[in-house]
Amino acid sequence: MPFTKFTNLDFDQIKTSIKDYIRANSDFTDFDFEGSNFSVLIDTLAYNTYITAFNSNMIVNESFLDSATVRENVVSLARNIGYVPKSRTAAQATVSFDVTTAANTPTLTLQAGLVCVGSSNDTSYVFSIPETITSTTTQTTDTNGNITSSTGSFSNIVIYQGTYLSKTFVVDGSLDQRFILENSFIDTSTIKVYVKGAADTGLGREYRKVDNILNISNISETYLIQETTDERYELLFGDGVFGKKLENEAIITVSYIVTDGVEGNGPALFTYAGSVASSSNQISLPSSTPTVTTVSAAANGGSIESIDSIKYFAPRLYSSQYRAVTARDYESVIQQIYPNTESISVVGGEELDPPEFGTVFITIKPKNGEFVSDFDKSSILSNLKSYSLAGINQKILDLKLLYVELESFVYYNPSKVSTVSELKTKVINGLTTYGSSTDINKFGGRFKYSKILNVIDNIDDAITSNITRVRIRRNLKALVNQFAQYELCYGNSFHINPEGKNIKSTGFTIQGQSDMLYITDIPNKNSDGSLDGSGKGTLTIVKGDAELSENRLIVASAGTVDYVHGEIILNTINFTSTERANNIIEIQAFPQSNDVIGLKDLYLSFAIGDSEINMIKDTITSGEQISGVGYKVTSSYSNGVLTRG
Repeated sequence: MPFTKFTNLDFDQIKTSIKDYIRANSDFTDFDFEGSNFSVLIDTLAYNTYITAFNSNMIVNESFLDSATVRENVVSLARNIGYVPKSRTAAQATVSFDVTTAANTPTLTLQAGLVCVGSSNDTSYVFSIPETITSTTTQTTDTNGNITSSTGSFSNIVIYQGTYLSKTFVVDGSLDQRFILENSFIDTSTIKVYVKGAADTGLGREYRKVDNILNISNISETYLIQETTDERYELLFGDGVFGKKLENEAIITVSYIVTDGVEGNGPALFTYAGSVASSSNQISLPSSTPTVTTVSAAANGGSIESIDSIKYFAPRLYSSQYRAVTARDYESVIQQIYPNTESISVVGGEELDPPEFGTVFITIKPKNGEFVSDFDKSSILSNLKSYSLAGINQKILDLKLLYVELESFVYYNPSKVSTVSELKTKVINGLTTYGSSTDINKFGGRFKYSKILNVIDNIDDAITSNITRVRIRRNLKALVNQFAQYELCYGNSFHINPEGKNIKSTGFTIQGQSDMLYITDIPNKNSDGSLDGSGKGTLTIVKGDAELSENRLIVASAGTVDYVHGEIILNTINFTSTERANNIIEIQAFPQSNDVIGLKDLYLSFAIGDSEINMIKDTITSGEQISGVGYKVTSSYSNGVLTRG
């Protein structure tokens, strides 16, 4: 009797295979397999086979990192190659305040735990510190020389969004004892571990967290962290070979902060809610509620590492073997060092022109915001020393954003749409969805023009066509009231308009001029007025309004433009003010290619909010104008306007 191999999970095909198998048996040759009773039995067999095969397939899929979908399985597989997924990250803010008490005390200690309450979008968030902070007080005396109050200054205190918690374990010496922190939403960077043995006092000795067992001896007071089920974390201690073994009856005290993660970003106004203790360790009540001054608003809060991120970085960190040599190594290691990393660009100095050997240039796009703080830069560079090779220097550069904007003219059939505003909203939402794809919003991102056209055309049946211009932009940070030179690299060739006006900027003023001015370009030409073929041009500064009703040349040669390489150089200039906030001058250009690439350290950002969506009635498709007389058309090239609106 033949044996049928099942190679699929289709119920009907399984059922057919069972029938074929039974028919091959001479005892069932004349049976009616479609009869009610026999059909039910065959359906039962097929259903059971289907479920079994499906479960077997899922089990196999969950056994491999690439195909696993359940977080616990992905985490377990990553653990096998020494990768610990990043936890949630508490948003951090920096504040300062003074606490005045009636106590006569030389010091005031800000207790670990709740410090401030911040608000954002009508929601309150608590902010804590993981360790106590002590301040030497300033004494105030009365006319008789008696001390009436003590004031402690707490300046530039870093506070973490979340609730401060503590848990205690007692070591029982059993082999199966586990030290699991039952709380989810823990920021593992705030974990503090103390182990108190028989000879220790207070909380005991503080143990140090490590990422691997390299350079760990049998007396190293260290611990490791691993994620377990339900996004909880387990502490692992030494066994006497790798790391110091815990003694029986030792008391483990673990403190940490439970955070809301990315939701905690934003609060900039804080109210004091802390607790201070005197030098005698007595809680001291403030004479009045301290006024909290915000140094920096809450930022850098992040979510727990996603499954896709674990799948991507786990094998890369494993391949790096905890050292930073190649660009991929740096990418994986920095993700571990700085969990707030969204995207990384690593460029070796040998790739630059001129080359800078022995230096690695790193650019980081944080998950929240655009820039890495000086404190975080210093911390990253310090931690990188244990991974990088001797003699190799690392420099962290500020983020360079290359914005891609659209000026789109969307034609629609008015007979198929209720309101134009709803259709325009659909277009914007469709572009926003494309903006979240893996193509863009990253280093090395690629804006694909054909995809944008298809996205717009396929948003709604009412849309008949679209003509879309692509603009690229970089923001120049002006050093106001300082003479300086500026260079902007776009990494993409510029379109050369023989008449110029390809480069456009927002307004600014310069020393000696109170009128609003703008930057534009004039290509190099031969004496007969034709382009000279150099692919270069001159930057000029002009005065005029956005409608070009009036413009006058202010600076004939303010710099140069390299259309081929997409570079702008401004000669020494003193900006006194800018039209845009934060001393920003937006400088845009039309690229030679509608496909735009973010090269090297350029982060490609799809600026949908700065794009223009123009809805135009298609009078021919609607039947309003059969002959086409009066049909509005537009061009995919620059509109000739001199300034950026």
